[in-house]
Amino acid sequence: MPSSGYRGLSLWHDTIDDIEPRPSLITDLEVDVAIVGAGYTGLWTAYHLVTADPSIRVAVIEKEVAGYGASGRNGGWCSALFPASLRRMASERGRDAAVRMQHLLHDTVADVGRIADAEGIDCHFDQGGYLSVARNPAQLERVRDEVAEHREWGFGEEDHRLLDAHEVTAVAGVSEALGGSFTPHCAAIHPARLVRGLAEAVERRGVVIHERTAAVDVRSHRVVTAHGTVRADHVVLATEGYTPTVAGRRRAIAPIYSLMTATEPLSDDLWAQIGLENRTTFADNRHLTIYGQRTRDGRIAFGGRGAPYHYASKVSPIYDRDDRVHAALRRILVELFPVLDGVTFTHAWGGNLGVPRDWFPSVRHDRHTGLAFAGGYVGDGVATSALAGRTLAAMIRGDDPDDLASLPWAGRTSRDWEPEPLRWLGVNAVTALMTSADWSERRSGRPSRAASAFWAALGQ
Repeated sequence: MPSSGYRGLSLWHDTIDDIEPRPSLITDLEVDVAIVGAGYTGLWTAYHLVTADPSIRVAVIEKEVAGYGASGRNGGWCSALFPASLRRMASERGRDAAVRMQHLLHDTVADVGRIADAEGIDCHFDQGGYLSVARNPAQLERVRDEVAEHREWGFGEEDHRLLDAHEVTAVAGVSEALGGSFTPHCAAIHPARLVRGLAEAVERRGVVIHERTAAVDVRSHRVVTAHGTVRADHVVLATEGYTPTVAGRRRAIAPIYSLMTATEPLSDDLWAQIGLENRTTFADNRHLTIYGQRTRDGRIAFGGRGAPYHYASKVSPIYDRDDRVHAALRRILVELFPVLDGVTFTHAWGGNLGVPRDWFPSVRHDRHTGLAFAGGYVGDGVATSALAGRTLAAMIRGDDPDDLASLPWAGRTSRDWEPEPLRWLGVNAVTALMTSADWSERRSGRPSRAASAFWAALGQ
């Protein structure tokens, strides 16, 4: 792909400076740590390694360019959301570990902003919180249950607050709002600015990044590419939704596509009706995830699930756009904010995210083989990857004063997804189930038993 072609990846790539790829690897290389993948996970790992020990030699190998994948294309939510529930986390390491993990995620949101500021990364970080809106009785019941559950785990009003309809519309003029909840632990960001800025920050500290360098084999102490082998004491696989493209890992992660759209910059009159003055991120409480934010340049960037899973975990640029799903996203956004009817949508894009079989992210490092992995964020990876990178760096250094290795996601491995065609049938069946559940709840106002059974089966 020519450098100018990267602009077409997303709104975010279209609103940064031209991307000039860094030199590819052309010879063998020996380092202390080799990282495969120049997204958030890989770059945060590199960042925490070299800030703790400037003498450590780190190389990052990237098939395209830094921020090519989900790290540069996501919805721009730097949130404390985690795919596994507190109850599910507690089943791994106990209640105290689950609560500690959630507090660390809260802190990590602010840490991302602090580090970005310290490194001169203008990623448009605004911590305006997250508004979850209930637009039918079933959604309202779930919102109330979620806030009540957080109370049971010791989180108060300062972390999760129930809102009535008037309080919701004071934040955002969402139609048909019955109520909702608010958490301050979320910031809106420009994701490509963050990931590109992180790449520059680690380079300033001596990390070498080789772009347009595909890893054809990743194993203990070495990463093999077409033009050279990187030998290292530690090898980090930080490939998230692209993990199935790495030899021997086809069933480790399911690459699920999430698509986005963006409006033109909106007028002050429209923003007066929409709200979101603090760039509060927003969604309603449907099962098939949606997510939106107000950008610094006055657009709404809005996305959601619904694109099909592709047979054999295939990933391809042709899946980044789907006319049916993009049309549905535009329709949903206008349903949420009817004042947007008639506005121009300027961008449509998408990309894959990584989903483990049990929807539970993992961070692990084997001191014997030197192999490390972090990922499986199920779309909640902006802040989560920052904590993962910090944790991996501590594991690799063997210096963990904050005891991050005792967190619920540390050292665990999700079982592989089923072989095809069972994987294709199962993943797409879940998408169909959630779509049907949302339709049923809008029609009846009653919670979907089928969707509830699915989440219960996952331990959520």
